[in-house]
Amino acid sequence: MLLDTASLYFRAYFGVPESVKAPDGTPVNAVRGLLEFIDRLVKDHHPDDLIACMDADWRPQWRVDLIPSYKAHRVARETPAGPDEEEVPDTLSPQVPVIEAVLDALGIARVGVEGYEADDVIGSFTAHATGPVDIVTGDRDLYQLVDDARDVRVLYPLKGVGTLQLTDEAVLREKYGVGGAGYADLALLRGDPSDGLPGVPGIGEKTAAKLLAEFGDLAGIMAAIDSPTARLTPTQRRRLHESRPYLAVAPKVVGVALDVPLPRVDPALPRAPRDPAALDALAQRWGLGGSLTRLLSTLQP
Repeated sequence: MLLDTASLYFRAYFGVPESVKAPDGTPVNAVRGLLEFIDRLVKDHHPDDLIACMDADWRPQWRVDLIPSYKAHRVARETPAGPDEEEVPDTLSPQVPVIEAVLDALGIARVGVEGYEADDVIGSFTAHATGPVDIVTGDRDLYQLVDDARDVRVLYPLKGVGTLQLTDEAVLREKYGVGGAGYADLALLRGDPSDGLPGVPGIGEKTAAKLLAEFGDLAGIMAAIDSPTARLTPTQRRRLHESRPYLAVAPKVVGVALDVPLPRVDPALPRAPRDPAALDALAQRWGLGGSLTRLLSTLQP
């Protein structure tokens, strides 16, 4: 089981009241909410291995170089020497180091790789996996990794993590008209304002799905632009032609990296805390209460 950790703690932050606080009054709603999420996931799905994948760089420069608008609207402050600072709610930012410390003390593997997003870490672990993989994320971009043949699916939270959409290829075809392999092409044609991806003007999700059904993939669509017999409307042909510069680089930006240099980690689900003293200190300092107690009970064999 691979966790898109930031996606989940953002959901926890907005789903758990900010009145959930540490003894000193500091909000810990994201911390406790994430622990509740992990507890429910372990109870319901019984993973053998669990890796919390992190954004070491939420907006990699190599993606920005290809599409400068990539996540540009989310930049809170530019940092010349390193990753730009992401716009994050004031009361969430201080909770992220606490989340990291708690995961480490528990012994849950936590992996971020410099220059890459969590999506890329997830993609690379998935590429190397020799058994079934469940990816837990609220980010539809990861649908591109769904692969029935390799038993890779996405668990997409609809309400908390108690109600998950178990996303396989049948679900994708029903909702979007494509399988996992076609989802990235659909996404880049459609565009995604939340990621600053412009897409092709006039081509929404349904039109993109129809084009992919007709021509197979992005390469087939690009070949159709130059074929006078291809079934494209004059407007579609013109817009696709005008979007060639974007379509030439978008696959690398939208596509999840599968070759991230991953560190060696022990992904096994911990049955006891790695550092009980540190975990106890964190529990006291941040008032983690029943959220942590329940997870510890669930982890015990």
